[in-house]
Amino acid sequence: MSLQGWIIFTSFWAVFVVTPGPNAVNCMSNGMSFGLRQGLWGVLAILTQATVFLLLSAFGITALLVASETGFMVARFIGAAFLIFLGVRSWMVATTLPKLRPAAGSIYRRALAIATINAKSVAGYLAAFSQFVQPNLPIWEQMFVIMPTALCITALSYTGYTALGAALGKSAMAKVFNVTLRRCLAICFIIYGVLLGSASVPSG
Repeated sequence: MSLQGWIIFTSFWAVFVVTPGPNAVNCMSNGMSFGLRQGLWGVLAILTQATVFLLLSAFGITALLVASETGFMVARFIGAAFLIFLGVRSWMVATTLPKLRPAAGSIYRRALAIATINAKSVAGYLAAFSQFVQPNLPIWEQMFVIMPTALCITALSYTGYTALGAALGKSAMAKVFNVTLRRCLAICFIIYGVLLGSASVPSG
């Protein structure tokens, strides 16, 4: 990959991961409820999902998933239902104090599920590869550049969202504000679920 190609890919990936979505909402929620240190388990889960999806993209499997209208539709509705469920549940428990030391595994599994079920992210990874991977060059030589770049930007972005949530959670603001913010995040989950459920199959 040329220097110019790397700069363009870096810009594309930064926009892809910095744009607020379910992962960002979950990271802010984790930071606000559990603090930065515990919230980083959610970032680790997102990096796990990103690594797997990047490898699947390199093998061309994401292209097969997007090409299957039935498979995409099933994944879309499962993901939408899960996000809406999280939103409703988060709204209901907004006034309840969260556990200060939740099991790291529970934070990790929840974040991994949220990152994985968003079927539109499959199209995003496919778009990155269709635009930036050069077919005349060995794929793994390009992956040696693409993967560290993508994972570093992803880690910085979602660590930032987690830190923002942690800062809000530790602020001296009234408890009413914290409840309101948690309910706003819950509404975001519901909105993302509705948008995901109404998404069309991406065209290649």
